Amino acid sequence: MWILVIGIVILGIVSLILGYLHNRRREKNGETTEEEIVIPDNECCGQHEVCEKDSLLAGISKGIEYYNDEELDRFRGRPSDSYSQEEADEFSEVLYTMQENEVAGWCRSLQLRGIELPDQLKDEVFLIVGEIRTLNNHI
Repeated sequence: MWILVIGIVILGIVSLILGYLHNRRREKNGETTEEEIVIPDNECCGQHEVCEKDSLLAGISKGIEYYNDEELDRFRGRPSDSYSQEEADEFSEVLYTMQENEVAGWCRSLQLRGIELPDQLKDEVFLIVGEIRTLNNHI
């Protein structure tokens, strides 16, 4: 049994020495021992547990960004179930003219501005954001 313990200790010491020598050789050759940080796009930095780009929560970011939808500000403070079909169509027009990866940011912007998304569009918005999250998680 003592032979087994001594063998494991010697193996550990040899591994440490080889690892140290390997790292030293890499540093001499100009290679870095640190991992490179890959940033997939402009908004997602990978430093947050929940990516701000995919989040629908207004608390994640405090900056209001407009998506050529300034006319929707007149709906500020209105409940989501009180929109007529014509008013919901105004939201729909903005939604379908933006790129899919902008939808979560648009929803955050609406929340920060005190504008509730019409009930008629909520299912579609959640579907779009869910698809984008699924795609981003598989990349």
